[in-house]
Amino acid sequence: MQLEGVLHIPLSCYAYALGEHTLVIRLRAGKNQIKESRLFYGDRVCVNDPVDVTEVEMERIAEDGLFEYYEAKIRDSYTRVCYYFSLDDGNNRIYYGEYGFSGEIPTNRTHFFQFPYIRREDIPAIPPWAKEMVMYHIFPDSFASGKRFLRDEKKCITENGKVYKSTHGGTLRGIIENVDYLKDLGVNCVYLNPVFAAESCHKYDTINYFEVDPCFGTKEELRELSGELHKNGIRLILDGVFNHCGAQFDGFVDVREKEEKSGYKNWFYEMPFPVSYETPPNYEAFAYVKEMPKLNTGALEVADYFAKVGVFWIQYADIDGWRLDVANEINHEFWRKFRREVRKVKEDALLIGEIWENAQIWLLGDQFDSTMNYTFMSLCQEFFGEKRISVEEFDRKVNAMLLRYPYPVSLAQMNFLDTHDVPRFFSCCNKDKASFQAAVFFLMTCPGAPSVFYGDEALIPGKEEEEYRAPMPWGERVPSMEEYFKKCIKMRRSLPALTRGNFRSVIVDNEKMVYGFTRKCPEQEVLVLLQLSQEKQKVVLPERFKDRLCDWEKGEKVTGREVELSAMEGKVFVLVNP
Repeated sequence: MQLEGVLHIPLSCYAYALGEHTLVIRLRAGKNQIKESRLFYGDRVCVNDPVDVTEVEMERIAEDGLFEYYEAKIRDSYTRVCYYFSLDDGNNRIYYGEYGFSGEIPTNRTHFFQFPYIRREDIPAIPPWAKEMVMYHIFPDSFASGKRFLRDEKKCITENGKVYKSTHGGTLRGIIENVDYLKDLGVNCVYLNPVFAAESCHKYDTINYFEVDPCFGTKEELRELSGELHKNGIRLILDGVFNHCGAQFDGFVDVREKEEKSGYKNWFYEMPFPVSYETPPNYEAFAYVKEMPKLNTGALEVADYFAKVGVFWIQYADIDGWRLDVANEINHEFWRKFRREVRKVKEDALLIGEIWENAQIWLLGDQFDSTMNYTFMSLCQEFFGEKRISVEEFDRKVNAMLLRYPYPVSLAQMNFLDTHDVPRFFSCCNKDKASFQAAVFFLMTCPGAPSVFYGDEALIPGKEEEEYRAPMPWGERVPSMEEYFKKCIKMRRSLPALTRGNFRSVIVDNEKMVYGFTRKCPEQEVLVLLQLSQEKQKVVLPERFKDRLCDWEKGEKVTGREVELSAMEGKVFVLVNP
């Protein structure tokens, strides 16, 4: 047994609370190194000595090529837990606790791993609707200016000495007039890129955080949009850009004019005087862009200001949450305050951080509920788009991604194939419709909240920014793709196992290019099959699926344990009693 591969970290994604009396405990071991792992746990303040322990067998839940992962879910009446593991490789049994490995059963509770107390506030309070979400992501300038219509014209508006621009002429009124389109598609949440007053077309250089950009409309129209969406069962998330502001933001204008005498001099992260408004600037800015000076989010007055912004739009327009730009470059205490203030006015407001890498430190329950899952996008690009990794490697990477956080957090991750910042996934697939559809199918069946970028259902291509932010092609819609999206979204929303079920790999076949996994929640289990070869394939399933499958789409029961999949086809089967 290679002990160097064994790992457990208390109070992490290896040990977390689901409720006041429920813990999930995970263990990592080297691949093919152990036959069995068992968990022994008890009340860490038990009056008996040695402590009374309960023994449970751990389930092998995943492997990533190097390691295997085991998990046990424990429920008991006490809230202070101590525990250790036994590992058996068929020849030897080793015990693993806080002080390392031993051939003897530990009896001193101080040698056990500890979960000191299951505190209510340490249980992530993720809004329940987050995992039920199917998001439609809209770049406002590019979507619509009327019902199934986009004027596609440049705008340049000057008001009170400020300049506002747009490229394609999209408006909030245009979105309002197409809410029926969104409802028909089946989505239940809309995320808008920035809509606040800003000079650029992308609106990530905010001038006024309390006003809607005049190119898009008015704040009254934003409130109307929110109301219209809510009437149709669709929530609304806005984009908050608090890492930096625009060059026309009053605070930055004041600092440039008054320098040391400005009341805003502490609002900016690094602002030497005199200010050199050149390229590159002599002050800290987002990505060295002079038009986007970096805000000092560690300053109390800045945190107070943006907490008020977060609260204002919830109270004024009844929005349902925030997607938070460049979240990983902002002070952690800023985010804690923002969360506290926002949750005071809307308990189930959803906070999604834009973080491209491992975001564990932001997902401890005190900052964000979710982050944008760029790992998901990258894996789909490698597998469905570029086709440069095998089914086996894809499975390993998917499992590693899902094990990165406590599972309730993984269920709320914002999964997507493309966004306003990256090439269109249809182009990543070399405009191969079948590969694109396979990726959409996986998007809708994988754990996490799926997000569809506007126009993906119309097969918008594009590898450059002006291409992947192209106008919505209302006059060139693709009915077959719209119907495919509708079917997949309906499937996602109608099967509880797809929104909140666990994930277990079942079939990983490189030769036939077949991938199968189950999603299981208390009331339902489904089998998801996806085959990526160019030929029909007969798939022989494990014995436990014999006579237990019902094709979700056709409503037909499968006899035996063999199913046939067409080329590049994905199917979902609901498990029923034999």
